[in-house]
Amino acid sequence: MTGNGFPGLCPRIRRVSLQSPGIILSLLLLGAISAPAQSPADSWPLFRGSVSLRGVSGTSLPAPLELRWSYQAEDSIESSAAITGGTVFVGSMDGALHAIDLATGKVEWKYKTAGPVQESSPGVADGVVYIGDLGATLHAVDIETGKARWTFTAGDEIRSSPVPAGGRVYFGSYDQHLYCLSASDGSLVWKYETDGPVHGTPAVENDTVYISGCDERLRAISATTGKQVFGFPLGAYAGASTAVRNGHAYLGTFGNEVLGIDLGRRVAAWVYRHPTRSFPFYSSAALTEQYVVLGGRDKMVHCLRRDNGKAVWTFMTGARVESSPLIAGNRVFVGSNDGKLYELDLATGKKNGEFVAGAALSASPAAGRGALVIGSQDGVLYCFGN
Repeated sequence: MTGNGFPGLCPRIRRVSLQSPGIILSLLLLGAISAPAQSPADSWPLFRGSVSLRGVSGTSLPAPLELRWSYQAEDSIESSAAITGGTVFVGSMDGALHAIDLATGKVEWKYKTAGPVQESSPGVADGVVYIGDLGATLHAVDIETGKARWTFTAGDEIRSSPVPAGGRVYFGSYDQHLYCLSASDGSLVWKYETDGPVHGTPAVENDTVYISGCDERLRAISATTGKQVFGFPLGAYAGASTAVRNGHAYLGTFGNEVLGIDLGRRVAAWVYRHPTRSFPFYSSAALTEQYVVLGGRDKMVHCLRRDNGKAVWTFMTGARVESSPLIAGNRVFVGSNDGKLYELDLATGKKNGEFVAGAALSASPAAGRGALVIGSQDGVLYCFGN
């Protein structure tokens, strides 16, 4: 595995990259700062689909899904893709940002980054793709030409995904800072120092940036000033990103808990623990009006009631679930390190279908224009549609 590992306070978050010599293609079934409730039907412009990181797509996916094409990168794909304007953008451990035609799977251009791209996922806004790498560089790349508009160097590797919002770009670094840059030229607007590496992706809502990480706190930072509004103790460090909806935040921790946090009252509205299986949560949650859905290192996908954190259902896979679920209508799509992409019924957790990729799927699915894409740790990007 390429890269410097996880320094600082989060050494145990390290992800093992599983390489597989073969690919089994077996499809059984298958604004400003305030964000919309779900991503537009024709796009998935950044990690989790919207700046509040809710993981919900407005696109209509065919049933069953069929494999449309696959694209081979030169190394593992653990970055989650973005979809906009008929193009898929995805980073790879081969040290490149790839732009791929959504309809055909043909490469449009490749942009060489300063280091391998692991979990940092592209964020797209106003004709520019933003992505971070393990070489500590954030890149702003022109969508049409694949050329750099500007770069910014942080003090350590970037695994956090950039979030463009309101003419700014927010991201975290392992140098223990949350950064806010001007989207137009990459100049520093402000940076906020935390007490540990900033692993997760910031959520942005109502002029506030929410970040969780290795210092075991959820922090609310003013998007205008870069000053902390408040900090909330999580009781353990977090590898997952925080999802925000209707004044509440939701995330799992390495303390084997999922928290629903009332941001107005600054208290935990509820805490979920599985009654018998005690494992960390690395997957980021998907949110609907009723449900919170996320994966666990207990090999399960968990669906909780959003109002009280009570379990609705769990679904067992063959390995840890580090992929973050995507919800489209009444369907849940999520990858597992067992090498399968699962489609589950949102209300019941019943398996509708699965696709066997043959290598771990730790990246998260993205959906737009009637298609769903996900990358695997043997470097294959899969596109499903009809």
